Amino acid sequence: MPITNLECCANSIQSALNGIKAGASRIELCQNLEQGGITPSNSEIIKLRELSDIKIHILILPKANQFQYTKLEFQQILIDIQFCKNLKCDGIVIGALNPNLSVNKEQTKLMVLAAKPMKVTFHRAFDCVLNMPQALEDIISCKCDYILTSGQKENVIDGIENLKQIVKLAKNRINIIAGGGVNHNNIESLYKIGIREFHLSGKELVQNGQLETKYENVKMAVQKVKSL
Repeated sequence: MPITNLECCANSIQSALNGIKAGASRIELCQNLEQGGITPSNSEIIKLRELSDIKIHILILPKANQFQYTKLEFQQILIDIQFCKNLKCDGIVIGALNPNLSVNKEQTKLMVLAAKPMKVTFHRAFDCVLNMPQALEDIISCKCDYILTSGQKENVIDGIENLKQIVKLAKNRINIIAGGGVNHNNIESLYKIGIREFHLSGKELVQNGQLETKYENVKMAVQKVKSL
């Protein structure tokens, strides 16, 4: 039976610490989650790595919600991957598409190669592809370890039928992480279709108008996962 994990998407050190305290299995660190998330600063990555030995995966994305890169952007991506590897981060979260919204296999393979031995998640760029079964095969062939997806819908419950299909097509060749509206109320439904990896931010607006992971939201989700 695959191990069940809950990954907390954190857009700050405080959010990461809230997720860790609540019992998350892993942290995905990013910043500017309000716009969709981009690569966190080097200083934030260093600080979190110094503060905790929890598994840390770093989002590597120059511009939020944009998955086609200029040469300069891709060069920076490779530099950022090397920085994470030097710090002994546990994984990176990446994705690259072609203009026709297929997986850019050339860039994905280069990122995976640069990342080794870190784990690699292909992020929700997957939810933008036009041919989902082909994209799944392409990502597997690039030797990614995980795919993060909401089932090509706004949230995981709307995408649950697609998620069921993705799990079936994957045939345990890659780990499928459900992300996008995951919370303690829908984890059991996702578990029943074969999902064993859950991704949530548990975010709420705080006084300064920014999003922050709320301890209680992650804690409830962790407790639900442990009860399955």
